[in-house]
Amino acid sequence: MKEIDKIALIEIKNRQILHVRSKGKLKFYLPGGKREASETDEQTLTRELHEELSININTNTIKYLGTFKAPADGKADGVLVKITCYTAEYTGNLKPANEIEELRWLNNSNLDIISEASKKIFEFLKQKGEID
Repeated sequence: MKEIDKIALIEIKNRQILHVRSKGKLKFYLPGGKREASETDEQTLTRELHEELSININTNTIKYLGTFKAPADGKADGVLVKITCYTAEYTGNLKPANEIEELRWLNNSNLDIISEASKKIFEFLKQKGEID
């Protein structure tokens, strides 16, 4: 079974989770992306968030939240995405950059427009009492 390895930031504000949508895509995903050769999770998170949202992660504040697996959107049956999630503080103003067309704060009423992996993360955060 093929597995896509991704690193993502969980940013919660007003009990909603930050999501992004890439150009030409319909679904929203957590900000982050795939690791480049020999990158650590911290390096991947820092690079991806700077590229996608023009922010700088304060590496001293990165905290592991959890790892989630789900069927990968838009891929063949049997392909999974593994998303390792972190929280972190950052500097800069969130704004879409490069392949990101839109950012949006989402909640459980938006399950129809998010990835399968995001749905699992929503459920996890709801059980922890961090979102409604």
